Formats: sequence, C-alpha cells, structure tokens
Amino acid sequence: MKTIAELGDLRGKRVLVRSDLNVPLDGDTISDDGRIRASVPTIEALSEAGARVIVCAHLGRPKGTPEAKYSLAPVARRLGELLGREVRFAEDTVGESAKAAVEAAGDGDVVLLENLRFNAGETSKDETERGTFADQLASLADVFVSDGFGVVHRKQASVYDVAKRLPHAVGGLVENEVGVLRRLTEDPERPYAVVLGGAKVSDKLGVIDNLLRTADRLLIGGGMVFTFLKAQGYEVGTSLLEADQVETVKGYLEQAHERGVEIVLPVDIVVGTEFSVDSDPQVVPAGLIPADRMGLDIGPESGFLFAQKLKHCKTVFWNGPMGAFEMEPYAAGTQAVAEALVELTEKGALTVVGGGDSAAAVRQLGFSDDQFGHISTGGGASLEYLEGKELPGLTVLDEA
Repeated sequence: MKTIAELGDLRGKRVLVRSDLNVPLDGDTISDDGRIRASVPTIEALSEAGARVIVCAHLGRPKGTPEAKYSLAPVARRLGELLGREVRFAEDTVGESAKAAVEAAGDGDVVLLENLRFNAGETSKDETERGTFADQLASLADVFVSDGFGVVHRKQASVYDVAKRLPHAVGGLVENEVGVLRRLTEDPERPYAVVLGGAKVSDKLGVIDNLLRTADRLLIGGGMVFTFLKAQGYEVGTSLLEADQVETVKGYLEQAHERGVEIVLPVDIVVGTEFSVDSDPQVVPAGLIPADRMGLDIGPESGFLFAQKLKHCKTVFWNGPMGAFEMEPYAAGTQAVAEALVELTEKGALTVVGGGDSAAAVRQLGFSDDQFGHISTGGGASLEYLEGKELPGLTVLDEA
C-alpha cells in the first residue's frame, strides 16, 4: 500500500480523506471522541503539507436519507477544536453545499462533508448505484486517502469504489492499525493471550476458530460466557444464552484441548434479578447460577484469575467487556482486565484493546489511551482481520 509520503507534493491538491468519525452522540454532545482524536494526525499532516483536505465519514445508521440526529455538525465542531482551526462544514455530501465548500477551500483548509450515509449509494449492494455516488465523491478531489480503519471491511462507495477512481494512499491511522494486527497474526511474541467478551458467541465464531490456531490462551467473559458454561453442562439461569451455538462451543472446547490452547472461563459470576443497576447483585459460583437470576459480570475471583493468567504474557488482544460495565455494580470484571493490561504495558508487552465497546469501557472507567499499547478504532474490522478475511478497503489500496 502506498503511503501519504509517496504521493509527492500535495500543496494545492484536493485530498479526499475517508475517516472514521462514527462517535456516540447524546443529542449534540459527543460522549467519547476517541475516533475523532485518532483521525486528527492524518488530517493535520495533510493540512500542514498544504493540501485542501476534504474529510468524509458516516455516523450511525441512517437509511440513505438525511436525519438530523445523525448529522456530523457536532463532529465538525469537535474536530475544529482538536485541530485548533476552523473546519468548514458542508451541509450535504456531494451537493451544492459540498461543492461550494470545496471550491472555497484554500491550501491547508479542512472541509467536513455531511454524513455519507445520507446517500443511498454509499452502502448500496448495486454496483451501478454505488459507482454513481463514488463518481460524485471522486469529482470533488484529486487524491484519495483511506484513514477509516473501522470501515475497511465494508465494500462501500467511500471505502472501496473511490479508491478505484483516484490516485490513493493509506493514512497513518490505517497504516498503524494494520501494523499492529500483523504483529498479532504473523509472529506474535509469546505467551499470546486473547480476552474475548461482549454479548454473543455468534459475533465471534470466525475469530475464535482462527485464534485456536494462533493463541496460547483464550479468556472468555461477557455475555458470551454463558454459552460456554452451558456447553460444559452448567445451568445459566436467565443469563444471555445462544442455545443454537452450544454444540459449536463444545467443538471449540474439544479443539482447544487437542491443540493445547488453554480456555479460561470465570469461576464466579455476579448475578442480578434483571438487567438494571437496581437488581440486587450477588456473587455466585459459575456453575451455580440460580434459575431466576442472570449473570451480568465475571466475579471477583474470576477477575483475579484472569489477571494471573495474563501476568506473564508478552502479547494480549482484548475485544469485548467482561460485563455490563455501564452499570457500576457490574464494572469490576472489565476494570480488572484493564488494570492487568496496563501493568503488562508498563512491562513492555504488546497490549491491544480491540475497539468498539472495549475502547469505550476503558475510557469510561477512567483509563487513558496511552496506558495501553494500542487502542483500535475498528472493532469489526479488527475481528475480520484476525479471522483471516480479505478486507475490501485494504485490498483495493494494493491496486495501482
């Protein structure tokens, strides 16, 4: 993949940057600006090189038409604050406002286009419709830079098709993400542990299958753990359970045993009467969850166990919280894993927090990004990379 440095002199060039600015919004308030901050270095570098920077991104899941709640206007304001300069905001993506904003931009200026997904062509499965929108986007620029790692697993107009229409390069964020993920997959320093959490086993089937070939140890928490406990013959009360995945999980447990991969499951669980902060939390052994209660976090003994299992690892990838961290009674498991990773980072191990809810969790719990080796901006893309899947937004960048 060609880098920005290989694009030559960019002064006066219109550079379309596909960033990932899909941040959580509460009205106009951004509750976690991590993805915006991660996008700043590439935008800043292009601006300082004299390029006329045109940033495009999506937010949320609008259905191909404008919806005020998904406007990128709050993101434009925050991006401007982080850059320390005005960011011109176009009120459409490829319409008159966008064309005027790009036309008015001078060398070093930054323009942010309105939400890409306000246009049906962005995510269309119809190549002609998607291509038409890509043509419109490409007409705004001279060069394309792919810097939204969270979307490189999608064959979308702004990710894939525009790269076929313009000279292109990889941005610093995507370059760094790929570099870290290669360290996890090609020759990881061992012991190599993977911590998986989140709600569903089915979301991570492919990555579990692949990790059984590469990792030394898998630690399982979050809602997905109850399918593992069920596969071992335990009752899980009213906990989240994917009954249709129990046999698959049994197969994973057998594979792990055959390959010498250690599967670490919680030994105790924090249970409640319902998914609520006021649910009478209690700690019970993992195999003795009452019929009328649901598991909402790994227990304190499990937090200690997980930290011990991570203690001497040289490489750790973590994707998915250990429990319902948004509610204080159920945040301790995620806190314990985060603290273990911070300690490992200080010892020089490679610790990777795999984006999405994991990144949100560590920030909400008061950790800073620099306490970990790397915080990914692309949860789904990271998992697909670890599965060994081909990511369209990366493969297209290898083309001339």
